[in-house]
Amino acid sequence: MGFNLMPKDENFQGMFSRTSKNVVEAAKTFHQLVKNWDAGSPLIDKIHEIEHEGDLIRHELVDKLNRTFITPIDREDIYALSGELDDIIDMIQAVMDRMKIYRIRKIDDGLVKLAEILERSAVLVDKAICEMDDKKKVTRVMDYCIEINQLENEGDNMFKKLLADLFDGDDASKNPLEVIKWKETYEAVEAALDKCENVACTIESIVVKGN
Repeated sequence: MGFNLMPKDENFQGMFSRTSKNVVEAAKTFHQLVKNWDAGSPLIDKIHEIEHEGDLIRHELVDKLNRTFITPIDREDIYALSGELDDIIDMIQAVMDRMKIYRIRKIDDGLVKLAEILERSAVLVDKAICEMDDKKKVTRVMDYCIEINQLENEGDNMFKKLLADLFDGDDASKNPLEVIKWKETYEAVEAALDKCENVACTIESIVVKGN
């Protein structure tokens, strides 16, 4: 028997969907930012606004959860999924803030590629979230989760290549401080991709339990 993630009085699914759309907007904006990097770009303020909106939705959901005696799915799953979605946005903001602090002036193609993979992952997360309460779309939701996992693998391979290039021993002209800056920046984007995969795993668990 399937589950209904939309009880009459507490619309958890609606809040999940709002958050996942926020995730897409944050990832899309970050991708645009790194393609045209400028430490004074208005896109930086936009990401901060998206992150703030995500926090508000998260607090609203937790408040509803605390006031709901019977939940449509496991209380722990609702709490975990909302937190993981919010974490993606937090991580995107953290990468952006780190880039400003490090005073990165020129963006390389590798970071742009990682940002593009992150945006694609975010879009799939949103699709999975918006359809996960529809029993007729279980297979499609699972396919989205598989695609998210594949993108995480693609991002991981890209990350390893970028690290290998950073630590190429044949290039003695590299500034050690710059190497550290870029290593930590790449790691931060990869962490956001890992969190997308965590969301996919949580969705899979919820869907399996509901069927």
